[in-house]
Amino acid sequence: MGIDGKDEESVTQLPVKSRLRYNSPLVQVTLIGVVCFCCPGMFNALSGMGGGGQVDHTVANNANTALYTTFAIFGILGGGIYNVLGPHLTLAAGCSTYVLYAGSFLYYNHHKHQAFAVVAGALLGMGAGLLWAAEGAIMTSYPPPNRKGTYIALFWSIFNMGGVIGGLIPFILNYHRSEAVSVNDATYIGFMCFMTVGTLLSLAILPPIKVIREDGTRCTNIKYSSAFTEVREIIKLFLNWKMLLIVPAAWASNFFYTYQFNNVNALLFNLRTRGLNNVFYWGAQMLGSVAIGYIMDFSFKSRRMRGFVGIAVVTVIGTGIWGGGLAKQLTYSLSDLPQPLDFKDSGKTFAGPFVLYFSYGLLDAMFQSMVYWVIGALADDSETLSRYSGFYKGIQSAGAAVAWQVDTHKVRLLSQLIVNWSLMTVSYPLLMLLVMLAVKDENKTKEETPKDVSLSPTDETSIAK
Repeated sequence: MGIDGKDEESVTQLPVKSRLRYNSPLVQVTLIGVVCFCCPGMFNALSGMGGGGQVDHTVANNANTALYTTFAIFGILGGGIYNVLGPHLTLAAGCSTYVLYAGSFLYYNHHKHQAFAVVAGALLGMGAGLLWAAEGAIMTSYPPPNRKGTYIALFWSIFNMGGVIGGLIPFILNYHRSEAVSVNDATYIGFMCFMTVGTLLSLAILPPIKVIREDGTRCTNIKYSSAFTEVREIIKLFLNWKMLLIVPAAWASNFFYTYQFNNVNALLFNLRTRGLNNVFYWGAQMLGSVAIGYIMDFSFKSRRMRGFVGIAVVTVIGTGIWGGGLAKQLTYSLSDLPQPLDFKDSGKTFAGPFVLYFSYGLLDAMFQSMVYWVIGALADDSETLSRYSGFYKGIQSAGAAVAWQVDTHKVRLLSQLIVNWSLMTVSYPLLMLLVMLAVKDENKTKEETPKDVSLSPTDETSIAK
């Protein structure tokens, strides 16, 4: 509690003009974007090659099943852990597990024993749950309420630049290896170097109490919660009608990766082209996040109306892209695989599948940025949003764990596509309902917020330092 028993977030000081202060939301969201650029961004590039860069997808599928199983648990627990430990310990512990995971595939290149990769996957699931709960709290609570879409777009663009750079690593290092082989050692070592840098950078993230917005307001002061309190609050999430409406969107939001990475990119293209495709897949994510971020922040004056419009836009675009995916999927199956395409040698036949894969990346960013915006509109304090974000990532990861085993058991590709398309389609009206019932316009929010308490000159000076 702050001055006169009021929450720290409601305490206001003089406006601060500079956006480039170290303790500004802009700098802090940029930093968490760079951390995710180095860790999950590189992980995405590794996964995006299909099979973790291995010809045989079995080891990657089993490692990812272990990963997303523990991720489902620690994603839900992650918000509570963040509220107890704070950003530094939570982020550093989470980031370090990415290095181990990439190293396990380097080991597999030489010894072909998948046990290390599976254990590393399980540990990464724990770490990723911590990282993404912390990231969700930072990304949705540090920015001012009327610019959350813009900051989400900023984060998503920086984060997915990791996938772009990460896609260039296997493309360049395996450029002359057009045949079906696993990626070389240098590829995995390159990923490990980036992930190590991200782990060190995570220590630069400030806790909410030290972050000051331009209007002078501070983010929520987390009063390092107790484990009992967090367990109780996390259990309540499963009875929270707002979170229940998000479940289909959360389940869908990583479910499609298995299909897109293993059964589109890995089956339709050769090794070096898969790396090139990932550059554009994650580049498309940057475009998609910026586009939907603009709609969610600037399309209409009413925040609720912006939510409706954003969901409607994603619905239309998503339906068109999955329709294109269906048209392509009808041309091949696991028993009738096409000749792998090469960006240099396949001519015009490369264009259609390439555009489809690019479009999948565009839709991923628009869909997930939209869901994060909705979550961010449900509250403003870091404690609540860390739990909401953790719940979202936990359900998301449970879906992903199932999806990797679906691929391991060689389920028909057409069935996988239909399930992915259906999951996303079901989530749209539920998100509309959530916006209608739970998202308030900014002017109403301000009317319901306790009056600001001005700081004394001494307080203003101490905070500005």
